[in-house]
Amino acid sequence: MKVLLVEDEPVLGASIKRTLNQEKYIVDWVLDGTEAWDCLENQKAQYTLAIFDWLVPGISGVQLLRRLRDRKNALPVLMLTAKDRLEDKVAGLDAGADDYLVKPFSMEELLARLRALQRRSPHIQPQQLQVGRFILDYGICTVCFQHPNGEKQVIPLTRKEFQVLEYFLKHPNQYVTRDQLLDYLYEMSAERISNVVAAQIRLLRRKLSELGCDGLIETVPGMGYRFNLNDAN
Repeated sequence: MKVLLVEDEPVLGASIKRTLNQEKYIVDWVLDGTEAWDCLENQKAQYTLAIFDWLVPGISGVQLLRRLRDRKNALPVLMLTAKDRLEDKVAGLDAGADDYLVKPFSMEELLARLRALQRRSPHIQPQQLQVGRFILDYGICTVCFQHPNGEKQVIPLTRKEFQVLEYFLKHPNQYVTRDQLLDYLYEMSAERISNVVAAQIRLLRRKLSELGCDGLIETVPGMGYRFNLNDAN
């Protein structure tokens, strides 16, 4: 799950990012609202949650919210702020925030509120994703393959293999580019390894082949890849 964090306090931002990383979130952390809007407008990262500080340089957190909602973007947003007056909370919620957390706060409460957003938002991925014979469980980060006889077999995957297969399952039978996969695998500020996509797909193909699913991931010259879901039936 990929999160956009907009927080201009370096110590707090680093602490939130570290905590979320430990919980297996992928976090793009930016220090001002203008950069945050560029991330949202380009829609490269496919964020599933956002955390906005109210008072950040450039475009404020509230202005970001209003822009999102004006464009009918339903991205779930948790607002962070030192403003604790009732009228401030009302203003933040009226601007389109899904939840509101007043500073200072504990990381345990932040994580609990993010989990609550995931449970109640129809736009957040469910606990499980089933596509064809593949069953992806987000709670324990595993993928099972259901054989024609009904038997379920766990596919042993690394974290990046899990993410690549997850992306393919969300885009079955579609052309997927190398850059799309890189955007999904890495945080915006992370150093990217140029051959990581090819390496992960090679490893993933080997594991799928062991299930009798050869040819599921097709290399399409000049386009990228395609996950041929029908070949798994």
